[in-house]
Amino acid sequence: MSRFYYYLILINMIANIIASVPVILIQYRKNGVILSMILGIIVGLIIVYLITNFFNSYPGKSLPDLLKATMPKWFNIFFTFVLIGVWFFAGLITLITFTILLIHFLAPEMTHLMGTLLIVFFMAFGCFMKADKVLYTVEIIFVLTLPMLLFIFFKAYTNEQMEWDYVKVAITYINTMPRFLPFMSSVFLFLGVLNLVIFNQFFTTKQSIGWKQITFIGILGTVVLFTTYFIPIGFNGFENIESIMYPWVSTSDSMRIRYGFIERVVFVFLLFYLAISCISLLIHWHVVVELLKSIFNFNKLKIKNVKITPFIVIIAFITITAITVILIDELQIYYFTTYYYLHFAISVPSLLIVMWMIKRRLKNAKKT
Repeated sequence: MSRFYYYLILINMIANIIASVPVILIQYRKNGVILSMILGIIVGLIIVYLITNFFNSYPGKSLPDLLKATMPKWFNIFFTFVLIGVWFFAGLITLITFTILLIHFLAPEMTHLMGTLLIVFFMAFGCFMKADKVLYTVEIIFVLTLPMLLFIFFKAYTNEQMEWDYVKVAITYINTMPRFLPFMSSVFLFLGVLNLVIFNQFFTTKQSIGWKQITFIGILGTVVLFTTYFIPIGFNGFENIESIMYPWVSTSDSMRIRYGFIERVVFVFLLFYLAISCISLLIHWHVVVELLKSIFNFNKLKIKNVKITPFIVIIAFITITAITVILIDELQIYYFTTYYYLHFAISVPSLLIVMWMIKRRLKNAKKT
């Protein structure tokens, strides 16, 4: 498989280390979270295989291309708008979550609205880049930030403040029945593969997807998921961690770098998360822009030979983001995120059904 394929999956996994996923897992630490994570890994890998195998059958084709070739126009427009909503809110959740953290820990004098608009203003223009340039940008930032991630994980596992007894206590709840919300939160970590609905146009040749690739993704997902859950418990305690809104920020703030230029690891962690959040937002909103292009002709609206459609889209992004930031607070964004995770129980099976219909119709077209 191409390295860019792994980037799409891994970025989604890492971006959720600091978001609502660890909070949800920790809230269910006594109610089946371990079995939920194990089942989530299994189901997530099945989804990865099915999605990858489908797009691997049509190299260089995006989902809108395949919808136009097989589905009625009304269904194509309706389903594309549904996908636009899913991807837009994925980026919006990442954006608002990081902005809240940025203001709390680095710029407390800045308002939430100002911080959010500052980021979205610059990121919105990047969403109009071509797919290959987006992926090259993702690669550059990911390669630069990967050493920070490995360093943070290493510091966490080897830190003297890491109490493994708390982890052992958490493992004792492995015999409790799984719950749906932590299960869907675990599955969500593997759903970066869904970005192939647009980025498959970058992969113009067939990729190999077999047990080796799936095993590798499974190992990555397992390490990220169990690290996301167990490390904050080891640092903050099995009982005390329930009251912490951002477990990984608290965990990184407990670590120090002796004789380093930056003593507190939390600043390194926030810098790392800034980069990851930006490229996650870039990926999600690039998909939104490309889905919009599949419905609307961006070259049609011009003023003095200047395309104004991109500016209309950017203004829409900024407006929706501003309204959302004004209307919801920190706790509400958490509840909104949990509902967002739950909706994938419907949207992912629906997408798989649509893909099955596309594959069947294309096969029938070849026969005739």
